Amino acid sequence: MTILLIDDDEDDRKLFFEATAEYDDTIKYVAAANAREALLYLNNTANALPEFIFLDLRMPGLSGEQCLIEIKKDPRIASIPVIIYTTSRDEKESARLKKLGAAHFMSKPVLPDDVYYMVSFVLGEKWG
Repeated sequence: MTILLIDDDEDDRKLFFEATAEYDDTIKYVAAANAREALLYLNNTANALPEFIFLDLRMPGLSGEQCLIEIKKDPRIASIPVIIYTTSRDEKESARLKKLGAAHFMSKPVLPDDVYYMVSFVLGEKWG
């Protein structure tokens, strides 16, 4: 299994990676520091497509919302579940993003154990 995490915060990426490895150390983890880097990765047919995309909303340059729109426009990657992974707790924003195609909206946990439980919840769900 491959997971793509799109997040501009290096500490958040590290915490997420550690929680993912604790959940299942066979998971391949790909990180993108911004939306443009992620779209370049996804559009490169030499790269294996991830089974899940975790996407931060608040990033410099192309926002997470704009990135989600671009992902859902591309038939090759549109079916990959995109989990919004953000500091936002705005329910209206969550509803809007789900209408745009997000599979789930999760507020970023602060504690490592909470990140582990969030990862295990998402990866344990049936998304088809």
